[in-house]
Amino acid sequence: MRHAPALKASTAAQPIDYLDFIRSKIITLPPLGLPVAANDVHPILKDHQAALVRWAVEGGRRAIFAAFGLGKSLIQLEIMRQLGQQMGGRQLIVVPLTVLVEFKRDAALLGMEPVFIRSTADLALHADQPAGRLYLTNYESVRDGKIDLTLFNAASLDEASCLRGFGGTKTFREFMRLFDGMQYKFVATATPSPNDYIELLAYAAFLEIMDVGQAKTRFFKRNSEKADELTIHPHKEDEFWLWVNSWAAFVQRPSDLGFSDEGYELPDLDVRWHEVASDHSAAGEDKGGQGLLLKKDAIGIVDASREKRESLDGRIAKMMELRAEDPTAHRILWHDLEREREAIERAIPSVASIYGSLDLDAREKRIIAFSDGEVQELAAKPVLAGSGCNFQRHCHWAIFLGIGFKFNDFIQAIHRIQRFLQQHQVRIDLIYSEAERAVRRVLEGKWARHKLMVARMSEIIRTYGLGLTGAREVLARSVTSKPAFECAEGPDWKVWEGDTVLQTAQMASDSVGLIVTSVPFGTQYEYSPSYNDFGHTDDSDHFFAQMDYLSPELLRVLQPGRRLAVHVKDRVVPSGMTGLGFRTIEPFHARCIDHYRRHGFAYLGMVTIVTDVVRENAGTYRLGWTEQCKDASGMGVGLPEYLLLFRKPPTDRSNGYADVPVAKGKPLVEFIRDDDLIEGEGLSDVLEPWDDKAVRELRARPAPGTGYSRARWQTDAAGYWRSNGNRTLLPEDLAGLPWDSVYQRVRAWSWATVYDHEGHVALMEAAEARWALPTDFALMPVQSWHPDVWTDVARMYGANTMQSAKGREQHLCPLPFDIVDRAIRNWSNPGELVYDPFGGLMTVPLRAVKHGRRGAASELNPDYFRDGVSLLREQDAGRATGDLFSLLADMGEAA
Repeated sequence: MRHAPALKASTAAQPIDYLDFIRSKIITLPPLGLPVAANDVHPILKDHQAALVRWAVEGGRRAIFAAFGLGKSLIQLEIMRQLGQQMGGRQLIVVPLTVLVEFKRDAALLGMEPVFIRSTADLALHADQPAGRLYLTNYESVRDGKIDLTLFNAASLDEASCLRGFGGTKTFREFMRLFDGMQYKFVATATPSPNDYIELLAYAAFLEIMDVGQAKTRFFKRNSEKADELTIHPHKEDEFWLWVNSWAAFVQRPSDLGFSDEGYELPDLDVRWHEVASDHSAAGEDKGGQGLLLKKDAIGIVDASREKRESLDGRIAKMMELRAEDPTAHRILWHDLEREREAIERAIPSVASIYGSLDLDAREKRIIAFSDGEVQELAAKPVLAGSGCNFQRHCHWAIFLGIGFKFNDFIQAIHRIQRFLQQHQVRIDLIYSEAERAVRRVLEGKWARHKLMVARMSEIIRTYGLGLTGAREVLARSVTSKPAFECAEGPDWKVWEGDTVLQTAQMASDSVGLIVTSVPFGTQYEYSPSYNDFGHTDDSDHFFAQMDYLSPELLRVLQPGRRLAVHVKDRVVPSGMTGLGFRTIEPFHARCIDHYRRHGFAYLGMVTIVTDVVRENAGTYRLGWTEQCKDASGMGVGLPEYLLLFRKPPTDRSNGYADVPVAKGKPLVEFIRDDDLIEGEGLSDVLEPWDDKAVRELRARPAPGTGYSRARWQTDAAGYWRSNGNRTLLPEDLAGLPWDSVYQRVRAWSWATVYDHEGHVALMEAAEARWALPTDFALMPVQSWHPDVWTDVARMYGANTMQSAKGREQHLCPLPFDIVDRAIRNWSNPGELVYDPFGGLMTVPLRAVKHGRRGAASELNPDYFRDGVSLLREQDAGRATGDLFSLLADMGEAA
C-alpha cells in the first residue's frame, strides 16, 4: 500500500504545505525605503539619474554601480536630499578626499551646501543647521571612529572599494561594525568587482542584504581542500546575477534603462604595451643553489618589488622616449612607488606631483590645476588620484610607468580620462619589464573578466529593469513539484531523480531494511539548481525545517527495529559570522541527533571517523601552524566525521528485537572424539551446528570461518584492538622512503606499539628536518585502534575516484565506500533493501548490490543521477563478465 502524505512539517505550529515551503525560498527583497514621485526629483538630473535616485530611495539599501561619467556624485547627493526632505535628521556621504571638490561643485547645482567634517566635535559647530542637512567626511575619519554614526539616519559610500577587503582590512571590519543597523545606506562605484565576482558579496553584506557566508553557500562551489577557493556554480549563475540585480544597478549607459545615449558616447581606447629588457645577470639561483640563466617571472610580492627596483632606469628611459613624441601634450604619469616618483621628478623637473605626505590643500590645488589645464603633466599614484577625479577636459594621454596586480586602481586610473564628454581618442601606454610578463597576463585576465561581468549585468538590467519582479517568475520555474523526473533500475537496484521528500513519500511503509545516508551538511553546500535542494536554505534552522518534512517519511518506510545510519560532520563558523573575531564550531552532529530523536528515532551512539588535519587546514586555514605559534588559545582541533546510529522502535517493545532481526549465524563446531587433542588430531570429520553447552564443556570447538565468531564479535564490540611490535620505529627507518611507504610504516607502528606522544612528535620532526614532511597532507597521523574511531577509511576508495577517472564532475561531499560497507555488513541482511534519500553518485546502492543486498536511492541533481546510474550499470556488467572493479579494490588496499 502506498502512502499519500499531506507533507506537512510535523514540528511547525501551523503546518505549511511542502511545496509552499519550497516556494518561500525564492529570493524576496522588499522595499525598505520611501516612495519618490517622478516630479519630486531635481530637474537638473538626467533621466537615467532620476530613475536610479527613485529606485535607490524606495529600496532603502542599494548599490549604484554606474559607469564612469554617468553622474554618481549627483545621484548620491539627490538621494540624500530626498531622504533629508522626507525624514529630516542628518545624512552623510563618505568620500575619498580627492573627490571632495567634485562633490561640492555638484551639490551647488542642486542648491545644497554640504558641510565637511572630520569628527563628531565638528557637528557642534553646525548645531544651528536645519533638519535634513548633508555632511561629507573622509574614509579615515569614519574608520578611526572619530564620527558617531548613530547621529545620522542615512549614509552613502562613494567609491566604496574599501569593502572588497572582507575581513582582511581594518576599513572593512570597522565599516561593517559601525554602519550595522543604519536605517538607510548606499554604496556607489564604477568598479564594483573587477577581480572576482565573489567580491560583490562584501557590498551585499554591508547593505545587510545577505550575509557573506550565506551568499557563498547559495551561489558558489567550494573546493573542500582549499580555503576560500570558490567558483560560481554554473547552474547558479543566472540566479546569482538576478539576485545582484535586486539590490545593485549596473548601468553602463543610459540606454540600459531605456533612455537616450545622446552625449554619452565613450571615446575609443588606444592601449599600447611596452616591454623593456630585464637584467638577467641578476637572475639569482634556484633552491638547490644552481645559477639561473634567465630571470623567473616576478609573481610574488618580494620578486615583483625587486624587479621594480632593477628595471626602473629602463622604464624611465621608455617613458621619456614616449613623451618625446609630443613634448607639449598634457598627460598624467601613473606610478606606484615613491622611488618611481622621485625618478620622474628628476627626469621632468616641471612635473606637478602629488603624494601621501603632501599637505591636503596643496594636493587639492595641484589636482584642480591639472583638471583645468593649468598644469601640463601630473605624476600621481592611482591610490591617491585614481578615483573620482575628472581629467578628461584637458588630457587624453596617460603613461603607466609600471603595472601591478591591483586591477581596481588600474581601471579607475584609466577612467580619469576615458569618460563621457571626452572629445579625443584616449591613449594608454603601459610599461613593464620582461620579467613581468606574468603580471601582464594576470592584469589582462582581470580586465577581460571585468568586461564580461558588466556586459552580463547590462543584459540583465535591460531585460528585467530595476528590481526583481520579472526575475521572480523565472526563478520560480526551478521548483520541482513531482516526485521523480526519471527512474532507472537494474536487477537489484532502483533509483529516482527528483525531490527526496516527494519520492520517499511514494515508498511503501516498513519496506526498507537499512537507511544509510550522508545528509547535506546544513547550508554548507548546494548540490543542484533547484529550490528543492536541502542546501538551498538560509541557515541551520531553515535546513532542519525542510528536514522536518523528510524524517517522518524515513521513519515510516524503515522496518520496525531497524537502523538509520547518518554520516555528518560539524561545521566551521567563520569569524565574520560569529562576531567574536575567531572561528567557532557549530555542533551539527548534535543538532542532527536532536532532530532525529524528535522525529521518533532512538539514538544508539556514533562512530568517529578521523580526518586529515593538514588537509583540513588547507581547506579552512583554521588550524595553521603559524597561528598556533602566535596564540595557541584560539586554536581548535581537527574535525572528525561521525556516523550517527539511530533505530526505529520495534513493534514488540517487550524484548527490543526488530520485527525482522539482523541475525548472524554462529560458527559450526568440531566435536572432539578423544580426550587428547594434539595438532588437530582427535577432531570429528563432520561439522555440526553451534552447541553452546558442548563448547562450554570443552567437548567441541568453533570452526574458524564458518560463521559470526565470538572473536569477531569482540573486535566489533570491544573498546580496543591491538597487536604486538618488537620496538619503536626510529627516524632512520624512514630515510629515503617514498611518502606512501612512510605512511604505511608509521601506521603499522602506531597500531602495534604503546603510543608515545613525544616519540611520535620526534619522528615527525626528524622527517621535517629532512624536508620530508608534506605541508598539504598528514604523513604520520595519529592512528586509532579503537573500533569506534576509524582512521583507516580510504578516501580514494569512493565514487569520486571513478568520476575523476572519467573526467566527470565530482561530488561535493563524497561518502567513502569503507563507511557504507561496514554499515551494510553489520546492520542488514542479505537480500534486504538498503535506501539512501540523498543518493549523490549512488554509493549506497552500489555497495548494497556489491554485498548481496538490494539498493535504492533518490537524487535531485540530474548530473549526479546520470553518473550514478552509469556506475550502477557498469557494476552490473562487471559482476556478470569478470572483475571490473579489481583496480579500485587495489587502490583501496593501497590507501
